Amino acid sequence: MQKITKVFIVSFILTFLFILWGVLPESLIGAAHITNVTGNVHSFIIEKFGWYYLLAASLFLIFTLFLAFSKYGNIKLGKDDDEPQYSYLTWFAMLFSAGMGIGLVFWGVSEPMYHYYTPPMGTGETTESARIAFRYSFFHWGLHPWAIYSVLALGLAYFQFRKGAPLVISRILRPVLGDRVDGTLGVIIDFIAVFATIFGVATSLGLGAIQISGGISHLVPSVPNNANTQLIIIVVVTVLFMLSAQTGLNKGIKYLSNLNVVLAVSLMLFLLFASKTNFIMDLFVTTIGSYLQNLPSMSFRLSPFEQNTWVQDWTIFYWAWWIAWAPFVGTFIARISKGRTIREFIIGVLAVPTVFGALWFSTFGGSAVYLDLFENIPVMQVINDKGSEVALFYVLEQFPLGTLMSIIAIFLIATFFITSADSATFVLGMQTTGGMLNPPNMVKFVWGIAQSAIAAILLYTGGLGSLQTASIIAAFPFSFVLLLTAFSLFKSLKEEKSKNSTNSRLH
Repeated sequence: MQKITKVFIVSFILTFLFILWGVLPESLIGAAHITNVTGNVHSFIIEKFGWYYLLAASLFLIFTLFLAFSKYGNIKLGKDDDEPQYSYLTWFAMLFSAGMGIGLVFWGVSEPMYHYYTPPMGTGETTESARIAFRYSFFHWGLHPWAIYSVLALGLAYFQFRKGAPLVISRILRPVLGDRVDGTLGVIIDFIAVFATIFGVATSLGLGAIQISGGISHLVPSVPNNANTQLIIIVVVTVLFMLSAQTGLNKGIKYLSNLNVVLAVSLMLFLLFASKTNFIMDLFVTTIGSYLQNLPSMSFRLSPFEQNTWVQDWTIFYWAWWIAWAPFVGTFIARISKGRTIREFIIGVLAVPTVFGALWFSTFGGSAVYLDLFENIPVMQVINDKGSEVALFYVLEQFPLGTLMSIIAIFLIATFFITSADSATFVLGMQTTGGMLNPPNMVKFVWGIAQSAIAAILLYTGGLGSLQTASIIAAFPFSFVLLLTAFSLFKSLKEEKSKNSTNSRLH
């Protein structure tokens, strides 16, 4: 393989050791030991640094909004005469598919139901808890995650396309760390990014496998919804996304992303009009206002005087998950955003996915809560008995053409699965080949197999809980890289504006 870097070697060796650790028999410190170690590390991070995740995510949102509406907003992510490579529709489709596709389908029904029954404050199963449930669902999937992605994506796109630096995370920290990014420190930073990407994406792939398994089992009861079925699904989809990964960015990922959006919008519109349309749209409009009104207080809400782990279990987990996804999604968004201004980029990346996610939760979660609250259909009971992965299919079953819609939903999850994994192999290839914009197929193949193997191991050792634990651990070291990225980007933008002002006065 050409252009193998120290980052690739270090990352590959440590990833291989983790996989080996997971497949060893328990008598030789194998799978059970992974669960114990990751559980202890996870508990320590949540107990000691939950407040830090909350502050960091809010700072990233404040920073991106500041850039969008400041004098730096008209700076292009590229040379002044560069034009965007992709249309708005394709751009939105690709960033959305990479950004949160599988997770949105997985949690679209079950998260509002969980919050409705167990709200962060007050009593569950009331109209007030229903309002809070949707407000927090919008919150967890809205502006904050996309701001986290934007910080890294802006840094990478600005330094790559405007300054000519390699599309490697360590290189965008040069204004802060100087030439140390060329040595061991740079290798460590890039390894942290690779580590966070592998475990963040493994979490998403695990969710996809769990939900595909749950959907197939729901439609065909003779197929068990267990770890063995999920492992088979991972193997099959791995073959498919590896085939897609060999075709490059402008074929496999582009076409699948457009297909994802068509399927997702079609499924959402079907349920919107098959369900209580007025209720859903009233819920959407009302909750958008409530979300924006309560955004500051939710952004900094912890519960120091309450014996309540709700914030840690939900908000802190989500902020960690988005941070773990940032190197993957941020690098990918940067790669497809050449030629856009900073203002155009931030408004597009923050606003469009946030509104779409809000409409998704209003449609799927709103239908579920309406069935449970007004029609006494036991959606929550099904979630408790069969798992969150079955919730979507149970809700679709309550409407005309429910079986057909469930089949389409399974296909949608599979295409999201393929797109996310395909995009991740592309990003991992770039990060471990010194920033090659089109990394070798063999490098993408290695990382495709590695991330699927880790997803399988985490599923086998602890299911959904183990996946969530891994993402929180992976996010912690990378959060510091993100903070340095924001500082480095601001410093460079300030210097550019200052230099341009000086040149203007001289002329």
